Amino acid sequence: MEKEISQAVIRRMPRYYRYLGDLLDQGVERISSNDLSELMKVTASQIRQDLNNFGGFGQQGYGYNVQFLYDEIGKILGLNQQHTIIVIGAGNLGQALANYAKFEKRGFVIIAMFDVKPELKGKKCRDIPVYMMDELEDFCKNHSVDIAALTLPKDFAPEIADKLVKLGIHAIWNFAHVDLDVDEKEVVVENVHLSDSLMQLTYNIVKKKAQS
Repeated sequence: MEKEISQAVIRRMPRYYRYLGDLLDQGVERISSNDLSELMKVTASQIRQDLNNFGGFGQQGYGYNVQFLYDEIGKILGLNQQHTIIVIGAGNLGQALANYAKFEKRGFVIIAMFDVKPELKGKKCRDIPVYMMDELEDFCKNHSVDIAALTLPKDFAPEIADKLVKLGIHAIWNFAHVDLDVDEKEVVVENVHLSDSLMQLTYNIVKKKAQS
């Protein structure tokens, strides 16, 4: 039976990947868990525990080979494969996602956007075409789509999510301000609530002011 990895560990893996990428850019070839701990502000034991879930990757007295660990975490995160994305909602947030070219460097390729506004039909955002929602079904039947990013009003999100599941979409990256109720056996959902993050920030601002 495959070992069940906690979501807390999985959520830390992209951060390791990002820091290791920075180390590679600086020409660092190897690093100890203690040095990585100091850099990332997490304990060395936490790093070792997290990585041991996937095999460890380190050598006693040597530490971690940065390039090897970077590549292995990339494989764990599925970054050694290309993932196609469609964006549902071609408003400001949808266009911001489409314009973020760094996604492609990680293997995430946005191939189409969809909206209901007729004036957007045939438009392009960084060479990514905008289609109408009534073209969604045919597009998904004729293209391999891994991920759908929802950047549309929350009132429409549940209905669209159900439709995407029926169309065989593997995952939904949900920016709509609602938690989606879908069958997790059918589709993977990652909810991104930007306002929640902002409220956590304001909580810490208030806490900091109270302590000063």
